[in-house]
Amino acid sequence: MALEHAILVSLAERSASGYDLARRFDASIGNFWKATHQQIYKVLARMDTDGLVAAQVVEQDGRPDKKVYVITDAGRAELEEFSRTPTRPEALRSELAVKLRALPFGDRDAIVETVRTRRAEHAEKLAYYELSAKRYYPDPDAVPDDEVGAWLVLRGGMRAERTGLEWCDEILQTLGER
Repeated sequence: MALEHAILVSLAERSASGYDLARRFDASIGNFWKATHQQIYKVLARMDTDGLVAAQVVEQDGRPDKKVYVITDAGRAELEEFSRTPTRPEALRSELAVKLRALPFGDRDAIVETVRTRRAEHAEKLAYYELSAKRYYPDPDAVPDDEVGAWLVLRGGMRAERTGLEWCDEILQTLGER
């Protein structure tokens, strides 16, 4: 997958200026596909040139005009083709796992502190996801068809954070640090 596909999904859901798109990445898509604001703007310009998106200039009173990007038919076709492409298993890269392997050779206390910090991060992210679920999907049995994908991604994020919490708890318990 490329950043282009994440942008196409976001614009298929709702047109946006580059700024709004970058904020949307920070709030949601960025939880599973990272991109800097500069990367988003650079890729948007290339996608505009390639005809996958189109920029519409919107005049603003007292402020500079802004470009609002919309997905084109070519962009929708690209997104559909992307959905047909098989997804390979994603390689796990974990600095924490490497540090745990280094436990007999490294600073045990520092590694334990890293695990505690990671646990707190998982708990914070899980709370964020749970709040989003309550806010946007108060009745999980009545998720609109056009939001099922977003709901499933949110559920996957919640599961990943719960798994992360469980692993941190297991590490701390095994190391006698609970």
